[in-house]
Amino acid sequence: MLQQLEGSKAIALGIALCRPEVVCAYPITPQTHIVEAIAEMVKKGELEQCEFINVESEFAALSVAIGASAAGARSYTATASQGLLYMAEAVYNAAGLGLPIVMTIGNRAIGAPINIWNDHSDSMAMRDAGWIQLYAETNQEALDLHIQAFRLAEALSCPTMVCVDGFILTHAYEQVEIPESRQVDAFLPPFDPVQVLDCADPISIGAMVGPEAFMEVKYLQHHKQQSALELIPQIAAEFSEAFGRNSGGLLKSYRTDDAQTIVVALGSVNGTIKDAVDEMREAGHSIGSISITSFRPFPLQAVRTALEKAKRFVVLEKSLSVGLGGPLSDGVRKAMSGTGLKGYTVIAGLGGRAITKRSLMALFMQAEKDELELLNFLDLDHDVVNRQLAREKETRRSGPVAENVLRSIGTVASRIA
Repeated sequence: MLQQLEGSKAIALGIALCRPEVVCAYPITPQTHIVEAIAEMVKKGELEQCEFINVESEFAALSVAIGASAAGARSYTATASQGLLYMAEAVYNAAGLGLPIVMTIGNRAIGAPINIWNDHSDSMAMRDAGWIQLYAETNQEALDLHIQAFRLAEALSCPTMVCVDGFILTHAYEQVEIPESRQVDAFLPPFDPVQVLDCADPISIGAMVGPEAFMEVKYLQHHKQQSALELIPQIAAEFSEAFGRNSGGLLKSYRTDDAQTIVVALGSVNGTIKDAVDEMREAGHSIGSISITSFRPFPLQAVRTALEKAKRFVVLEKSLSVGLGGPLSDGVRKAMSGTGLKGYTVIAGLGGRAITKRSLMALFMQAEKDELELLNFLDLDHDVVNRQLAREKETRRSGPVAENVLRSIGTVASRIA
């Protein structure tokens, strides 16, 4: 059924169709509307045989999900930003234990300074924790990816994050096709856990492992993710056949067949990138784009195949690896190792900074001429940065950086020149 819905509500309906047995969450913007909607469905009896557990923190939320999953229940939680960092220990534990929990990340910046708007800093901070990470471009894809995520997680016994851009998707109203329950039931089989705590057949889960076996255990996590590289496209193909639309997979190419310049990105920004590509194509520019859905496992071969005929690539990042560049770029550069293809990294949209079509088109035209630096910051105000650097050079007690920057742009009254 086609409905005009807030993204969070659409996600909640999709999760409910997957029939989770335990949902546990602690509210944090911009994730809150998702779990509120699920809680309401449980309270009204619209989501049957599901226990919604209120907890006192994000760490507790994932800890409860770990216990529920180990006991054999289909388990779900959600978080964002500082909440994901607060549950970091449990994030690693869930993957190390091989528990097929599904978790929504309402992507949001990480402080300090405090910021509630969207970028990918939170999920990128957990990129090496052992979870599969899938990134949604639209609200329709956000709903569809959750249905696929439960199937994927349970097939591999590996936890899976579905990353959804905060506010841009979670709070945006779009037309979304809500599947019928019979369709989801046919696509997603009942949960049959690989490991389960059973009083009749007692086992230990989470044993101490020393140097003699730790590497082998970690390698098997890696092997499981490599297996996902084959399973993710298979599940996406089955989803397309069952539901009549293409969602998921490893990546999606857009107008790349004859493109000399190809832009690579994650999440909702791909919509703006496609608009820029269309306008530049009309003006005669040879450009295309790739939207990465599966960031973990990273689809090295698929990226290499998609880029191999181009002359250059531009990776647009909504996260900064401080002191290095961008985490998505690392994967793309590894995929293209030995090809001689020119590659550029662009950091954009941090803390919710608008990424406009105008700025993107100017950037892409520079890339066509190979006039970009290897690392670029889209729409960075160099005057503000230079004023702060000058302050720090002039006096040791130059004051807090964030507050000084705000004063520089006139947001906060200041006596500082």
